[in-house]
This record gives sequence, structure tokens and C-alpha cells, in this order.
Amino acid sequence: MNASTEAAVFAGYASLFGARDSAGDVVMPGAFRASLSARGPRAIKLLWQHEPQAVIGVWEDIREDSIGLRVRGRLIEEVAQGREAATLIDAGALDGLSIGFRTVRARRDAATGGRRLVEIDLWEISLVTFPVLSGARVELKPPAGEQDRADVRRLVARLGDLTFDIRRGLAA
Repeated sequence: MNASTEAAVFAGYASLFGARDSAGDVVMPGAFRASLSARGPRAIKLLWQHEPQAVIGVWEDIREDSIGLRVRGRLIEEVAQGREAATLIDAGALDGLSIGFRTVRARRDAATGGRRLVEIDLWEISLVTFPVLSGARVELKPPAGEQDRADVRRLVARLGDLTFDIRRGLAA
């Protein structure tokens, strides 16, 4: 993988469970489950600012965790807008994520008047300037080379004493 391709990969949260967005909606845990199971990440489009004609990449991983909808995407730098988006993310000028969906099941919250989204049909996630959910963000990337070092440190920690045992076995 070349440096340009590495710069085009990003991750973050496109939605956070239990957080109220500026429209008054709250996404509930499990809301994406059926949609993700039916489609998978490659069928969910990665768009620029919710523009259907502006596909700028592909989602490599989309999953629910205890926090929300965790995503990892790759911008296609051969597409001008994808290249521009990668540059803006790297510069820290662009970091918003936003979901495009159809509501399948929701409950009205009597206290706030907002909706509790129980099931949603997710069809796209966009890089945006101003997300409706302020916490839906691309994570800051580690400095060049830091990710490789962090990956090696995690691998060594997982292997633990196994590494020592393998070396001792080879020496015997």
C-alpha cells in the first residue's frame, strides 16, 4: 500500500447511540442491525455532503458497537472529490459524518417531542462539513508511521511470551 492510499483510509463514528441530534432524533442500540445484515458495508454508499451523484469512496467496515455506528472507509483518490476529501481530512479541515436513512420504526419521546429511532434502513453515510449529530466525527489520524508502530506494539503484546518460546525453540 503506498502512502497516498494509506492517507485515504479513515475511521470514526457515523452515529452515537443515545445522543440527541439537532433534529431531536436519538438512535437506539440495534437500530442498524437489520439493515447492515441485509446490505453489508459495500452496498452502503460513501458520499460527499449527501449528494447522490458524488460517490467518493467505499466503506470497508460498518458495525455497531457499544458506542454507536463505527465505520472505516477508503476514499478513491482517482476521483477528484475523493482526493480533495482526503486532503481536507488530513489537514483537519473536514471531520463530520452523517447518515442517510429511511425510518423503519420509531417512538415519539413525550418529554422532548423528538423520535427514538429503533430501526433504520441505512443507505448512505456522507462526509460532511456540519453533521446533524455533533459527535459523529472522523477520528484524527496518527502521524505518518505511527499507525505501523502501534500495530506492531499491539501484535507483540498479543503474542507475549509466545515470541520468546518460538525463538527458544528455534535455537534448540
